Amino acid sequence: MQKRVTDARAAIAGITDGMTLMLGGFGLCGIPEKCIAAMADSGVTDLTCISNNAGVDGFGLGLLLQSRQIRKMIASYVGENAEFERQMLSGDLEVDLIPQGSLAERCRAGGAGIPAFFTPAGYGTEVGEGKEVREFGGKPHILETALTADFAIVKAWKGDTDGNLIYKGTARNFNPVMAMAGRITIAEVEELVEPGELDPNQIHTPGVFVQRIFQGRDYEKRIEKRTIR
Repeated sequence: MQKRVTDARAAIAGITDGMTLMLGGFGLCGIPEKCIAAMADSGVTDLTCISNNAGVDGFGLGLLLQSRQIRKMIASYVGENAEFERQMLSGDLEVDLIPQGSLAERCRAGGAGIPAFFTPAGYGTEVGEGKEVREFGGKPHILETALTADFAIVKAWKGDTDGNLIYKGTARNFNPVMAMAGRITIAEVEELVEPGELDPNQIHTPGVFVQRIFQGRDYEKRIEKRTIR
């Protein structure tokens, strides 16, 4: 299977209106910024996006929010994105806020073929409303269902043309679990090498989960919120 594609535009081929997408990253760390920019240019709309947060105004998923291409966000954090906050509070954007650990586990479960699991997170809050409750060890737990997507789009530090991926530091975040949960997984990497050049003991996402891969150029590596003293 030829997995290597030329660029982000080729990688997102087949993403159409109304699809559900998973996008790796945490804040601006490890986000598939080239694919997001390509989708902004493509004009695809009515998207459901599963991501920890929605970037910042004018960058990352903030681009798709700005152009009203996202219908629903499934996330754990509004973050530093004023447009995300505005659309959520005005009712222009459907938002499902999920505790961060539950979001990660729902993605992991989707990739592992586990349809649902029980967790204590969210019990007794709006998160738990209408969900089945069971008691384990004397503590109430709510039933959460797995998440999957039409496309999972991730960003890695290094990859090979077979789709094996290595993430760097905290940029690993949601990327490995989302890479497993997409019907089609797209990986953009900073460095693309030939099979056999990666240490197999260091691979985080095996190539079996990846259908398309390309090397991006000129990553911005922005800082979401700069703190100085």
